Amino acid sequence: MRHIHFPFIASLAAATAVALAGCSGASEAGGAASTAGGASALTVSEKAAALVPAPVADAGILRVATNAPYEPFISFESEGDTTKFKGLDYDLVTAVAATLGLRAEFQQQPFDGLVPGLQARKYDAIVGGITDNKERQAAATFVDYSASGTGILVAKEPASAIKDLQSLCGKQVAVQKASKQVTLLTSFSDANCGGNAIVLTEYPQNTDAFNAVKAGKAEAFVATKVNLLDIAAKVNGQATVIEDPAAPNGYEASPNGVGFLKSEGQLAAAFQAGLQELMDNGSYGQILGKWGQEPIGIKEATIDAAID
Repeated sequence: MRHIHFPFIASLAAATAVALAGCSGASEAGGAASTAGGASALTVSEKAAALVPAPVADAGILRVATNAPYEPFISFESEGDTTKFKGLDYDLVTAVAATLGLRAEFQQQPFDGLVPGLQARKYDAIVGGITDNKERQAAATFVDYSASGTGILVAKEPASAIKDLQSLCGKQVAVQKASKQVTLLTSFSDANCGGNAIVLTEYPQNTDAFNAVKAGKAEAFVATKVNLLDIAAKVNGQATVIEDPAAPNGYEASPNGVGFLKSEGQLAAAFQAGLQELMDNGSYGQILGKWGQEPIGIKEATIDAAID
């Protein structure tokens, strides 16, 4: 998933003692609210909304920064217009905000500017396929809404004998050059494949690696599972992503999170409560389903649940 540059993270950590500046222009957001993600109409959760800090609640707006495109998490509705968004993260954050009695207001930012802008309080939250990890937690609090690790994609036909990492031993496997999957597969092969090592071929881009599978030059393509699911959904049944019951979110799955200033723990807790509400009433699953991302879903909204 995406990785923020840490010189900015360090500067954010030094600034988290400052309180979030209030917003002007209060607005009401009561009653039912329909989501952008095709989920059922949502009603404001009084319990979750009560946790929203007064400045944000009074404004009625959750200011969110993102960096599009990064499909399927976030992209633009139409080419050339950087003010209107679509995607899994857009739908989910919009729905959580509605549950809190707020309207989510998105803005495009350079990816390496997301954290500095959060530090400067230009917005309340950042989102866009951002991985929650322990180093990043020194600067920000992450409400985790999905988890994605490494997945395996194979051609739909003929049927593949590949079912898990172990069955990659001795196989030709395509990966993106310098990706974390190169390290994962090399380590796994050394530890588990004996004299029948995984044969890796590194390609400049994920599209090149996928094309190698289509052309029969590789028996599998290994990459971040969320990206593989997106590819499989767009190729009209030409490929399938292996589902291993032992690793439902992918191998070495890390959570993806919505980031908040550490000093704004109350706002993060409110967002967590709103997200859990969507998980419990089924709206969360509907939004994941719209984007074909049910396999990266989690059962409980967590905070700072990084594994590395």
